[in-house]
Amino acid sequence: MDALLSIRDLEKRIDEFHLGPLDLTIEPGTITALIGNNGSGKSTLLKMIMNLVQPGMGNIKVNNILVHSDNENWKPYVAYQPQTIIGWDPFTGEMLKDLIAPLYPNWDESLFLRMVELFEIPLNKKFSKLSQGVQQKLNLTLTLPRNAPLLILDEPTSFMDIPSKKLLIDLLVDWMEPGDRSIIIASHQIDDIKKLSDYLFVLHNGEVLGHFEKEALMENYARYWLSDSVSEESIPGVVSREEHVLISNNPKETESYFEQMNTKWTNRSSLEMEDIITLLLTKNKGQ
Repeated sequence: MDALLSIRDLEKRIDEFHLGPLDLTIEPGTITALIGNNGSGKSTLLKMIMNLVQPGMGNIKVNNILVHSDNENWKPYVAYQPQTIIGWDPFTGEMLKDLIAPLYPNWDESLFLRMVELFEIPLNKKFSKLSQGVQQKLNLTLTLPRNAPLLILDEPTSFMDIPSKKLLIDLLVDWMEPGDRSIIIASHQIDDIKKLSDYLFVLHNGEVLGHFEKEALMENYARYWLSDSVSEESIPGVVSREEHVLISNNPKETESYFEQMNTKWTNRSSLEMEDIITLLLTKNKGQ
């Protein structure tokens, strides 16, 4: 299958902030978590994908159609849930559904009604009268049933309670079942990233740190407890060290060095996803 999203040589400068250059391809059947520190450019990137912000350089294609052009035939292929909604306050959920549903030929009314029931959304209330959490649930309930092949979610669970987060994850897993759809999710929620993502696209202050397969990334990090102190020289693979504890992002190289130096470790463990992301974003390159 062709890529649902293709980004090439993309750059954007806003005052002193510079995003890119970045390249990203989203294949059908994958969930990609967009990770980054605050101000790293995640929301700006999503807005460029949706043609809400013009890039300085590069191009974006959705279903092989240039986004930043006069051809808007790409729009039915994308469903976008922004972090902040503007202009919905005077409308009820029912009114918003009547406005949005006709724009999407594959609108799933049964999924919409199911989400309304699961999230207990009062469709007769104005958007402005709903709590932040219920507003977010309604936003998702008006986004997922569009059944666009590419679903883009910007911090979808930031105001949601724990049971609702679990419901959403289950809904997204079911939604991905056909195998021809993809999700990009920008999130700071570690549980969302661990449970949903296949890939991590990591940004730091506008710079791309990498595009990682999640399971491979998890396997590439290890923490070692050493029985004796080691020399202060550089150790292959080690990205963090504190007294007798070392963290490596290349265990094979690190263990080969230990063997050569006859260095013994008392314990080895995998790292949690949160620890790995923290290391990536803080660029901790301690030797």
